[in-house]
Amino acid sequence: MAAAAAAGGLLHLRASRAPSPRPRPRPRPCPSATPRLRARGPRGRQPRRAPPLAVAAAEEAYAGPEADLLEALVGVQGRGRAVAPRQLQEVERAVDALEALGGLPDPTYSSLIEGSWQLIFTTRPGSASPIQRTFVGVDSFKIFQEVYLRTDDPRVVNVVKFSESIGELKVEAEATIEDGRRIIFRFDRAAFSFKFLPFKVPYPVPFRLLGDEAKGWLDTTYLSQTGNIRISRGNKGSTFVLQKSADQRQMLLSAISAGTGVEKAIDDLTSSRQGIKADLNTLAGEWQLLWASKTEEGESWSSVASAGLKDFQIIKEDGQLKNLVRPFPGVSLNARGNICENRDLNTFSISINEGAVQAGGLQFPLDARGEFVVEILYIDNKIRISNVNQRKLIHLRIASRI
Repeated sequence: MAAAAAAGGLLHLRASRAPSPRPRPRPRPCPSATPRLRARGPRGRQPRRAPPLAVAAAEEAYAGPEADLLEALVGVQGRGRAVAPRQLQEVERAVDALEALGGLPDPTYSSLIEGSWQLIFTTRPGSASPIQRTFVGVDSFKIFQEVYLRTDDPRVVNVVKFSESIGELKVEAEATIEDGRRIIFRFDRAAFSFKFLPFKVPYPVPFRLLGDEAKGWLDTTYLSQTGNIRISRGNKGSTFVLQKSADQRQMLLSAISAGTGVEKAIDDLTSSRQGIKADLNTLAGEWQLLWASKTEEGESWSSVASAGLKDFQIIKEDGQLKNLVRPFPGVSLNARGNICENRDLNTFSISINEGAVQAGGLQFPLDARGEFVVEILYIDNKIRISNVNQRKLIHLRIASRI
């Protein structure tokens, strides 16, 4: 898009070499901003600054440590395949905290362990199973584990759902309860069920010939009192975090990865949160664009980038704003301005007053000026959904306040 914009003459280059430094325009005052009232704690002291708004649904459904785990998992790609070291540490601390609590005693004897569980995170050491290595890290697939222990044929079933139109793979194992934590299993059959075929396709793994390689065990180290969160550790060294009712933010991120159902996931998430008040404190930080609804044909790059429709957006508590685009290696485009809080609930005015193109050691001014109104449809400390010029944007927070 940037190349097309350049061809169309939208990038107004006013110099061939890096210009001499000039003062950066100061953010314009926000006369329409609603004054922010600071609550006072006991004895008139300022309370410690609260973290950005957490998800009310998580606060209602889960205890604090469980909410911490779900919060740490938001934005993890491939169920742990590409997790950053800092985020992995957050997840591990949250897992350790829940395991220390213990959860429901003797989980394998509880009916709450029964049913279908969606896998939302796993570690995968080198000894992980071929199925785990092949399918688990693919965001567009949904991974489930079905546990049925109170039947005449107790089973643990791993399910890979490719899509509603393609089908699924089921890998089944006969199961027995060893004690209050451990399930022993032995894989014995597997098959693909494709929507376009009237019969099942056997999975090409000869379980009978694998001997002990087809056996294993699974320890449930934490089962929530509500039966909605489960942490398990397997005989191959993997840790699994599963949910029965997936967090709506995770469902939104899964929809983005799959490239389908994003609008519905947005509606589900935004309708679950009413009366959220966004301000510059909650907006401050570094955000990465994950998804944007389609742009209008013929729209210039400057208007797109100025509205924050590309790559990264940095917002400071004093209202300074920067949108950064890296269309090609060694080339970056940025637009700077300020964001002001309006009197209308959750709406902000953005004024872009300068831009630049950076290519190697050269920098050229870019005409990226513009005025925009942004409506915040949803915000917490990981996800932001906004509406700019009838276009919905989804950002993931990369860093907290700057």
